[in-house]
Amino acid sequence: MVEKVITLENVSLLDFLGVENKNINEVASAFPKSKIVSRGNEIRIQGTTTEILQINDILNSLIDHYHKYGKVTEENVQNYLASEAEVKLIDEDEVLIYGTKGFIIKPKTLNQQKLVYAVRENDLVFAIGPAGTGKTYISVALAVKALKNKQVKKIIITRPAVEAGETLGFLPGDLKEKLDPYLRPIYDALFDMVPSEKLKYYMENNVIEIAPLAYMRGRTLNNAFILLDEAQNTTPMQIKMFLTRMGPNSKVIITGDTSQIDLPKRQKSGLIESIGILKDVEGIGIIELSGKDVVRHKLVKEIISAYDKFDKSQQ
Repeated sequence: MVEKVITLENVSLLDFLGVENKNINEVASAFPKSKIVSRGNEIRIQGTTTEILQINDILNSLIDHYHKYGKVTEENVQNYLASEAEVKLIDEDEVLIYGTKGFIIKPKTLNQQKLVYAVRENDLVFAIGPAGTGKTYISVALAVKALKNKQVKKIIITRPAVEAGETLGFLPGDLKEKLDPYLRPIYDALFDMVPSEKLKYYMENNVIEIAPLAYMRGRTLNNAFILLDEAQNTTPMQIKMFLTRMGPNSKVIITGDTSQIDLPKRQKSGLIESIGILKDVEGIGIIELSGKDVVRHKLVKEIISAYDKFDKSQQ
């Protein structure tokens, strides 16, 4: 048995430990093989090295939470325990690709891993969630992996340019220049995953094709990995058109954030309608990501949570 002692400094013991040490008892109940004892301002942990590290991470997170909010509730403890449980379920060996900057690209949250599994098992997958949850980044990584492994012959990435009403003619420049502002996140992801010279070759030879959604009409997309990004901004007619483009040996991921719809107020989102219509169709996966999956700045989680509460209060 290994032992570790954590000393609580500048902490109200009642607000941190809870009435009758309820918060610490909640942590202890999640780790029955370890012993957690609170005496004064010390928390003594006895157990295996692995469990002690996990308990230490949870307690440090709770200490940070206390210093930020001035109190720790039983619900806070349960949320941190649930987050730790999800981390343990993530497959550490699930490497998607090795990026151009030397880092490993792999799922970082349980729902990101569920997205990887869903794409493996289904030819069409919806990935729904707020900004920063990695749904687009993981989708691009899966497409690049499929291309590298010769599972597909090309990657097609498309996105509705809602701000220009799918009519890009009044913007200056050629088609690529008109679309670039809308597709910048896609380019950023590709530059992380494909060496610049190779990416240039792929794009010049249409191995990787980036096009507006309107240009998908009339095409049949065979032997391709297709990503429709920002799908919340499609109309029902547009998304139906896109879904019926699937050809043999194709994989399709549709990503979107139903809380950020930029369509005119009376226009129904094609993404929301299509999920309702297709949710029971076999061979289609639907993965929902949440604020817990945000991998950007830690404040993004708090912002999403605050807006969710505001939206619920308005409803």
